[in-house]
Amino acid sequence: MIRRILLLRGVNVGGVVLPMAGFRAALEGLGLARVRSHIQSGNAVFDDPGLPDLQAAIAGALAARFGLTPALFLYTPPEFAAIIAECPFQAEGEARGAALHVFFLSAPVSPDLGALQALSQGERFHLTPRAFYLLAEAGIGRSKLAEALPRQIGSAQTARNWNTVRALAALAEA
Repeated sequence: MIRRILLLRGVNVGGVVLPMAGFRAALEGLGLARVRSHIQSGNAVFDDPGLPDLQAAIAGALAARFGLTPALFLYTPPEFAAIIAECPFQAEGEARGAALHVFFLSAPVSPDLGALQALSQGERFHLTPRAFYLLAEAGIGRSKLAEALPRQIGSAQTARNWNTVRALAALAEA
């Protein structure tokens, strides 16, 4: 069995509803074990028996059962831990977890960092091949940078605040 962490993009926001009990049942129906979800935003941790093309299987199950086709982000605990370790704002995240957001990237990107800096209103950010880290002290809801980021990045991405990232890492260890 291989432990996996799954993040879905854009569920339970903007009218896209995915009931977590049904989500867990859909994953279990694929033969995944110890399926656990965290909060209502499409996060799950499970054990994979080695299903071939797991991402396609999950995408197919979500489309068939719920009519949803969200972007999927799958990680092993070591991959997820590496993304956490690459964050230069960990101390700030531990102190104010809702102010730090990790945008998980589907592929490495090369956005115009000058344009991103111009949008910043005192926010700090850092880009790696796997993630974009945004420390938005005034809140992500007020951030022009966060609002423009999906267009600027040009790749599928999904964001989680530091509290959720740390909770998923802990759930994967349990």
